[in-house]
Amino acid sequence: MTDHLAWAPAACTLPTAEQPLRVAEFDQLFADHLRSANRLDPRTLDLTLAAEARDATADLTARESECCSFFAFTLTDTTDGQFHLQIGVPPTQVAVLDGLADRLPS
Repeated sequence: MTDHLAWAPAACTLPTAEQPLRVAEFDQLFADHLRSANRLDPRTLDLTLAAEARDATADLTARESECCSFFAFTLTDTTDGQFHLQIGVPPTQVAVLDGLADRLPS
C-alpha cells in the first residue's frame, strides 16, 4: 500500500494529524469535480474542474498555500461551466507536484 502522505513535503507546516484530512479533501475534489488534467511541464499541472466546485477549490487552495507556500495556485473561469486550476511549483518541489498528480483519478 502506498503512503497517502508521501507527496506532502517535509517543509509542510500543516500539523501531521491534519495532513490526512487535507489529502482527503483533495481526493474528494478530484473524484467529484475533475473533468480533465494536463501536465503542461514538469512544474505545472492544469486541471479542469466543474464550476460548482470553484468556491470550495478557492478555499482549499488558500488553506494549502498557508502551509505549503511554494505552491502557486491560479483559478481561471471559463465560459463553458468549468474552470481551470493551474498548480505550479518551483524546480525543487517537482516531486511534490508528481505526488499530487499521482492522486488524480485515472
